[in-house]
Amino acid sequence: MRFKVGRQSFQKELGLLQGVVEKKSTIPILSNLMVETREDGIEIKATDLDMSITTFCDAEILEPGSICLGAKKMFEIVRALPDSEIELTTGDKDLLTLSCDRSRFRLLSVPTDNFPVIKEMPEGAITIPAEVFRTLISRTIFAITNEESRYALNGAKFEFGEDTLRMVATDGHRLSFIEKTLANTGERLDILIPKKTLTEVARLSAESDDPIEIAFHNHHLYFRFGKRILSSRTLTGQFPNYEMVLPRENNNRFAIEGYRLAAALRRVALVSDDRSHAIRFELKENLVHISATNENVGSAGEDLVVDYEGPEISIGFNAQYLLDVFSEIGERDILLEFKDGSSQVQIKPKEEVDYDYRYIVMPMRI
Repeated sequence: MRFKVGRQSFQKELGLLQGVVEKKSTIPILSNLMVETREDGIEIKATDLDMSITTFCDAEILEPGSICLGAKKMFEIVRALPDSEIELTTGDKDLLTLSCDRSRFRLLSVPTDNFPVIKEMPEGAITIPAEVFRTLISRTIFAITNEESRYALNGAKFEFGEDTLRMVATDGHRLSFIEKTLANTGERLDILIPKKTLTEVARLSAESDDPIEIAFHNHHLYFRFGKRILSSRTLTGQFPNYEMVLPRENNNRFAIEGYRLAAALRRVALVSDDRSHAIRFELKENLVHISATNENVGSAGEDLVVDYEGPEISIGFNAQYLLDVFSEIGERDILLEFKDGSSQVQIKPKEEVDYDYRYIVMPMRI
């Protein structure tokens, strides 16, 4: 095998593969990537067996072939090279020669026969605008649990019906729900997508303006972004009945600028318990009092003037759960909707035309 490739484009594709390469695997081949020549360039593959990424890079092919190389070390070398054309040539004894300007490396490779087979993307893909799918991910991924034992909650539920696109994530203490009206001309989907897969999809889709093509077959989900393809196993298990959690009688509400509430929460939370992050909301006529008490630190409180005419409500929350949502919905005006002091609160943008977004947080006992 022998080919020439631009350093910048090669480095970019190698960088996109680093997230899927196994770094502490008991299967050594998974820390490698496979490079295969094609008619007009090279195809680069990496996998951890649960997820795989295939990328493409334009190159001048002088001799066809394939090779497996250490993914991390190859990326570090290419990143450190001068901005000049790179030439890679395979020789005897599984050695690869890499030349760039006056730099020259001889690297050990491994047999390609040991590299796992990565399945081709099936036919019948549906198409979703990349910006839409990234929005679905960013509005839900932070609510996915970090507890590996709660397997069905280690990802987001993705549903694409006849004309409705929906994604839901929960860790049992809060739930993030987003929905958009979008025509579906392909297969109906109702699947659980792992958190790691969502992270990589968001990263890969940001590198291309092309719509995302999505296909599902035999518990595997496939995403195509231009010339790049990601495949992933889906999660199995029973996702909670999230529709039962969405409140229907939260008739006590007030609107407030997101930046104003977030700033007050951050200040008060400075004295909250480091583990529970417990803070208290006390709603009164045209006033919200936010407070926190910590026997090892002291206490803090802040009053916010709001347009509220409902009953007096006192309710506790994990401040971090509330703050997490502001990084996603920004500083716009938001609505907080309550039922009473022992029921979940619903937070949503006051005005949003394109999406139906709701963030539900369960109360805490303080």
